[in-house]
Amino acid sequence: MTYEITETAAVDVELAPGDTAEIDQLARALCGAQDRVDDPEWVARARHSWDALPLPLRRGVREFRRRSGLRGTLVIKGLPVDEAMLPATPSTPDSVQRAATVSAAVLTMLACGLGDPAAYLAEKSGALVQDVVPVRGKETFSGNAGSVLLTFHNENAFHQHEPDYVLLLCLRADHDRIAGLRTACLREVLPLLTSASRETLFAPEFITAPPPSFPSDSEARAPKPLLSGAIEDPDIRMATIATTSLTPRAEAALTEFGQACNTVAHITRLAPGDLVIVDNRVTVHGRTAFQPRYDGADRWVQRTFAVADLRRSRDHRPDDGYVIAR
Repeated sequence: MTYEITETAAVDVELAPGDTAEIDQLARALCGAQDRVDDPEWVARARHSWDALPLPLRRGVREFRRRSGLRGTLVIKGLPVDEAMLPATPSTPDSVQRAATVSAAVLTMLACGLGDPAAYLAEKSGALVQDVVPVRGKETFSGNAGSVLLTFHNENAFHQHEPDYVLLLCLRADHDRIAGLRTACLREVLPLLTSASRETLFAPEFITAPPPSFPSDSEARAPKPLLSGAIEDPDIRMATIATTSLTPRAEAALTEFGQACNTVAHITRLAPGDLVIVDNRVTVHGRTAFQPRYDGADRWVQRTFAVADLRRSRDHRPDDGYVIAR
């Protein structure tokens, strides 16, 4: 049995200046004074605007949705971000983007191209566009508010309805330009694992605990495998700091898996206007450490989740909205 994937990595998209201007115009048309990102009618307008985005961008996203490549990421460069007009980088916990902005419009249009945007009520109050910024006093926190090494994880790996994609748009880089998105895709990790470890990762011998903000029920505490689906190209659910092994062989397999992730890890340092789409089903991600200054000009990334099939979570979304309430 082979675990090799022969397809090539997804090709990144570098937008021409004319494409950037066209996207900026579409985004600004979505940004009226009273427009709110979390309004379903506004999301519907963003979905319609997706159809008018430049063909190279739509084609790249569409091809990535079908085959996310060996690295499980797509980097899009040249999206509109007006650094001179940006406000100070937010510095409070749970910061989100509720008012319609160019960056929020770009994220929502692209999320609609991948399927639908989604959020979790227990995470940043269910906002569809969230700020990923350093927060004073949270430096050692292993989460989006911290600035130490952020360990590998899938977003909301514990949840029955984890997002299929994570979109990360850079509005402002860190002062020293050293913060980097770290990613490791199963398609590069699996060939480095022993047969015994691969077999064990498919066994229900692991628990990935939810963070305190999410309710913990019997389903969340039930043992599950880390890998599922097709043996030759499986999906993964794990979080380094939240996944516990229940058997000695599971502990050994998880250790080997972590070492393999570090071996194949790719680092992407984002500049303003760069967006990375992570295929959350097959790729774990984290971030290198950096030093915030809390001067209003710290690193600022905005994040949106997308799901390919929103209906699958219908029983968790009141009024068929975009927020998963439990």
